[in-house]
Amino acid sequence: MYTNVNLAAPVGVLAFLGSGLLILVAALTLVGSLIARRFRFAKFVLIALLVITGIYLGAMLAFSLAGGEKVLARGEEKHFCEIDCHLAYSIINVRQTKTLGTAPNQSTAQGVYTIVTIKTRFDETTIAPSRGNALLYPNSRVLTLVDERGNQHAPAALPAREATPASSTPLNAPLRPGESYTTEIVFDLPADVKSATLLINEGDFVTHFIIGHENSFLHGKTRFQLGALSL
Repeated sequence: MYTNVNLAAPVGVLAFLGSGLLILVAALTLVGSLIARRFRFAKFVLIALLVITGIYLGAMLAFSLAGGEKVLARGEEKHFCEIDCHLAYSIINVRQTKTLGTAPNQSTAQGVYTIVTIKTRFDETTIAPSRGNALLYPNSRVLTLVDERGNQHAPAALPAREATPASSTPLNAPLRPGESYTTEIVFDLPADVKSATLLINEGDFVTHFIIGHENSFLHGKTRFQLGALSL
């Protein structure tokens, strides 16, 4: 199973919250000690603060270096750990076109539109026994297409409402265990782009500070291979 973490999500979150609480308490204690002019005690607290921070950053770096780059083939799934369950993402289709929509709301690409169809699946085999059948609202996602030259491309901003297919479900739509849907994401790529990979990762800033998360510093990413592109 390919995931966006190489440390169990509950463990990573608990480590972040626990370490954050210890650092906050130590920082407040340090300030209080300095105000009270208890300099010897303040020195002890400062050392403890640095040790806690150093251990956490060291663990984060170790897991980051252990998380290598991966490129998934068409149909392979990348699982996103949502604490007590997994959402699985895969690429099921890629197509290209010069225009989208119909007149008078037709949109023309500056280069060529590349439409990536993404399948989102709530893996019912990963839920906790006590979770039940409640809806899951996915965390925010960031999509970045990287071409063979290393240039990064964000999804296109389409002015025409008709350019977004009615059958496409938003990536943040909720779903229940076992359910799935597809989403079409449009990129406006230069016409000479021949191949590309797609990175789907979490958009929450705090994930950059969670041990084992692919958003953390120097952590390898799991990307999707889109294959050869030619209109």
